Amino acid sequence: MPTNTSTVRGSSESKPYGLPRSSRVLGHREFRRIYARGLRAEGKHLVVVAYKRTRPGHRVGLSVSKANGCAVIRNKIKRIFREAFRLERPTLPGQYDLILIPKQRPGKFRLDEVRTELRKLVDRIESGKGRQRRPKNR
Repeated sequence: MPTNTSTVRGSSESKPYGLPRSSRVLGHREFRRIYARGLRAEGKHLVVVAYKRTRPGHRVGLSVSKANGCAVIRNKIKRIFREAFRLERPTLPGQYDLILIPKQRPGKFRLDEVRTELRKLVDRIESGKGRQRRPKNR
């Protein structure tokens, strides 16, 4: 039975769609910077916050609140969003740090719908139609 080289550990072949640690937004500071300075675009399934990078490529961070459900459901949402980003990353325009935030909704997130929406929202941000974050009144 043939194996998929992108899922075999220790494979010396290149992984065209891998999602290495360097492709993820991890630190609290990075999330705060993206939220504060990034542009937002909202769709049916998710909200994308994007901040223009100086380095090539895209990175992704996920923000799934407890309002989306128990830990099992939140982890399922994260897996779907991570996979959508992994598959769409080579086709996304520009170079951004992205934070993906699911909308609270009944039912399940379908991978094909999330992929399509992610592509549309990043295109909207790239064309300059994203909106700035509303400033907080302190």
